[in-house]
Formats: sequence, structure tokens, C-alpha cells
Amino acid sequence: ARQMLERVGLAEKFDAYPERLSGGQQQRVAIARALAMSPKVLLCDEITSALDPELVNEVLAVVKQLASEGMTLIMVTHEMRFAREVGNKLVFMHHGKVHEIGDPKALFAAPQTEELRNFIGSVNL
Repeated sequence: ARQMLERVGLAEKFDAYPERLSGGQQQRVAIARALAMSPKVLLCDEITSALDPELVNEVLAVVKQLASEGMTLIMVTHEMRFAREVGNKLVFMHHGKVHEIGDPKALFAAPQTEELRNFIGSVNL
């Protein structure tokens, strides 16, 4: 457990109770718990959605580090800048339907569907 907390930058919080951790730290502990099982794939469903904006980057930095280490990640996210920069495959869904699949940079540069064009136009990239 200590090694996993170290991996997500929280070794000093080994003895801390959850109520003593920030939301971002709690998310990183959750990632450490998942990593303790040595998964081949890490599934992340909106891991930053409930966080204060100033805590989002600390969680995304951990996920980015895992990706750079070769961890396969499947993420549901509205962090489009992060998806474009870190992802190697993007699946754009709207109302439960897949509209586009491909390289994130290519999809953001030249969306093929009206749904993705509208979405890109509505978010800060």
C-alpha cells in the first residue's frame, strides 16, 4: 500500500484518515487502491467531475504519469484538453451513441460529425 501511495505522490498520507484528505487526494488514493491489484487496464469514470478546479490538475498529473508508464487507461471525461494531449484513441459519444472514433488530435482538428463540431464549439480547448 505504501508503494502505491508513493506512486501517486501521497506517501506522506499513509496514516491519514479519508476525512483529512482533499478531494484530489482522495481520488489519488482511489487510484492507488486500484493499482494495488496490478490491473492491466485502469477504468476511470469522470474522476475529476466532483473536484474543485484547483484539484483537477493533481489528479490528471497522476493519470498522465500512468499513461506515460504504459498503463492502458479507459476514461470517461469532459477534460477535452487532457484527452487530446494524453489520449491515443478517442471515442466521442453523444446521447449514448458513438459518433466518431479516432486519433484525438485529428478528431479535434477536423470533426466529421455535426455533434462533435457542436461539442467542440461549446468547450474551451
